Amino acid sequence: QVQLVESGGGLVQAGGSLRLSCTLSGRTFSSYAMAWYRQAPGKEREFVASISWSGGQDYYADFVKGRFTISRDNDKNTTDLQMNSLEPEDTAVYFCAADRSIRVVSNDRDHVNAWGQGALVTVSS
Repeated sequence: QVQLVESGGGLVQAGGSLRLSCTLSGRTFSSYAMAWYRQAPGKEREFVASISWSGGQDYYADFVKGRFTISRDNDKNTTDLQMNSLEPEDTAVYFCAADRSIRVVSNDRDHVNAWGQGALVTVSS
């Protein structure tokens, strides 16, 4: 069974940076495409970014393009989300997701294989 654990959330001022990390255990990390989603209070969980098992393909939501970067290290079983130029609107709980399909992990959240517990990111104005 896949288990995901996020770390790196916290409080930051607008314009600042944070880096989230997600570690996968229980299965072979390189078999999984990975993604980050976020959920703000009172809103639905939304896609942020995803990366293929090899790292050769990545996708981003329009609202984070140029500010966030997703990466992965298949030797360390981790995927990171580097967040720069943070805005108060980025305040949310950020969730790591894993699935064998890049299509599912990017576009079909209801069928994603595994989710992390979430990491709170708060951006103050």
